[in-house]
Amino acid sequence: MDHSVTPPAGRRATPVPYALLGGFLLLLAGLFTVSYGVGHLAGPVAPDLRGVSHHDEDPDPHHGGMDGMDGMGH
Repeated sequence: MDHSVTPPAGRRATPVPYALLGGFLLLLAGLFTVSYGVGHLAGPVAPDLRGVSHHDEDPDPHHGGMDGMDGMGH
């Protein structure tokens, strides 16, 4: 007696894991797009924040680049 089970001829064996993975990746891409859009609309966290300026020659080498932190030197 043969008890082997063969899948129907028109179906693939396991399309579900690939469909779940594809759905997860689409969800992940959608969440990334929405979060990027919200962040772009919200703007910078600190509006007065400027990029770090790199000076070739520091006028006060003992200052240490800590603007607004006077009195903290040794």
